[in-house]
Amino acid sequence: MAYLAESVESMEQLTVGWRTMVLDRDAGADVRDLPGIAVRWADCGFAFWNCVTLTDVGADAALSARRLGEAAEIMRAKSRPGFLWVFEGLLDAGARASLDTAAERAGLAYAFPGTGMAGDLFPLPEPAHPELEFVRVSEDEHLLAYADLNSRAYGFPLEAGRDGLAGSALWKSGVHAYLGLREGVPVTCAATVEAAGRLFVVLVATDPAWERRGYGEAVTRKALYEGARATGLTRATLHATAAGAPVYPRIGFTPNSAMRFYGLRE
Repeated sequence: MAYLAESVESMEQLTVGWRTMVLDRDAGADVRDLPGIAVRWADCGFAFWNCVTLTDVGADAALSARRLGEAAEIMRAKSRPGFLWVFEGLLDAGARASLDTAAERAGLAYAFPGTGMAGDLFPLPEPAHPELEFVRVSEDEHLLAYADLNSRAYGFPLEAGRDGLAGSALWKSGVHAYLGLREGVPVTCAATVEAAGRLFVVLVATDPAWERRGYGEAVTRKALYEGARATGLTRATLHATAAGAPVYPRIGFTPNSAMRFYGLRE
């Protein structure tokens, strides 16, 4: 089987991008590249910054099962919950077929699906939405609004999102992070960051009370447009949840790598 180059790209974007995000939270965070496993774990209250992913290309069922057990052991040693990200395109057919069973044996529980996407998108037209004003994140107040939007969208307590972003200098300078304001109130947000020669889209969220109005697409376009203008990069990648997946092909992203997220079984 020819393993998708896109799945490797998607996994590597996670390991590069999350290294930056996790070290921004804690310079002493657990950032390791082990055989077949990348650890990017801030051990903070924001679960997305607590990440382990499998990195073997072409793993069979036996190797995959061993890596799942090793990943679970790493996760059990942490004080805060997080996720194991698995890119299905890195596994052979047998490993994919037995993945959920092997994960359960390792003490992991399937959490939700995701999709890796990429595209050569540019040039994009300058974004606009008749109901939104776009504001770049540059102040602590903006950061808290960005964090709270993510907490509401993903069902986290507000303090969890704030633990992931509050006080960050990176998010006010090195990340192209934007809020979409409706009548002065933040209702949506998106960001891009440079990762290994690509723009990596991170933490797109819309307040659940304002979904299905095109807000998420508009603010993602803004973050991409400004990120490309600042860096000159023309290729972009992202990891979409099921809720966000329908939005991104309209911008020009192509789904290319099915993903599964796992947490520790309670």
